[in-house]
Amino acid sequence: MPVYSVWESHFPPQVADEGRAITEAIWRDMTQFDGYLGHELIEDLDDPGHLLVVSRWTNRQRPDDVLREYATHPNARRANELVSRPRTRFLGHAVSAGA
Repeated sequence: MPVYSVWESHFPPQVADEGRAITEAIWRDMTQFDGYLGHELIEDLDDPGHLLVVSRWTNRQRPDDVLREYATHPNARRANELVSRPRTRFLGHAVSAGA
């Protein structure tokens, strides 16, 4: 069963487009890491600077390992500079799924 890594970011309106672009770049980079299975980027319809990324990994350890390895990457640093509050992340597993 895959592990989900869920990230939430809040970018102010004046940098919402750049925030989305840097988030997309981060997740393009994730494809190079072992254990990465895929992701979805979700943009808030009422607040385009509010983004969720729901990614899937083969096991619990991989997203933690990648987080440590990627933390100093320029894309991660730029995302942290742009947000209006710190980005958050949690790990989880699916307990049910709908159609």
